[in-house]
Amino acid sequence: MESQNRESKVLVCCAPSGSGKSTLIEHLLQHVDNLQFSISATSRPPRGKEQNGVEYYFLTPEEFRARIDNGDFLEYCEVYENRFYGTLKSEVDAMLKEGKNVVCDVDVIGAENIKKIYGDRALTLFIQPPSIEELRRRLESRGTDAPEVIDERVRRAAFELSFAPKFDTIVVNDDLALAKKDIVERVETFLNL
Repeated sequence: MESQNRESKVLVCCAPSGSGKSTLIEHLLQHVDNLQFSISATSRPPRGKEQNGVEYYFLTPEEFRARIDNGDFLEYCEVYENRFYGTLKSEVDAMLKEGKNVVCDVDVIGAENIKKIYGDRALTLFIQPPSIEELRRRLESRGTDAPEVIDERVRRAAFELSFAPKFDTIVVNDDLALAKKDIVERVETFLNL
């Protein structure tokens, strides 16, 4: 059982909004064997047809705080008052124990926390847009956000980009086909170490 534990690893993916992170994570899950996505916990209510344990683990703000106090999270953040997101340690450890490699989708602070916990067993991956200007263009072309929301996302992206040098590896998503090839190669190299 212990040798199985040593073989399984954690991939920590992080990127500014609009960088193509979801697309690249989905590509990894389809093209790299033995990867499992870590479902995050949140205190926000389910949207539409979201189900507990599928898109998120839905907790009340009180439940979330109690789990924080118990030390149940690898990382968490309070995005707005009473609106928490986090990665449950029990979720990740259960998958690692099964011999699965785990993919976590977190923010830059969360990535640092997970790296501290798992050390060399974790690979932190930063997915970077080619430029802030291109990121703004992508966000505007989505047509889903008001200009002030886009401005806030661009400000947040500039902050997140300042953390990129702290990551184990950076994938620049300028050309999606090349970024997909690049991220698969980097992940497979790490998993085969």
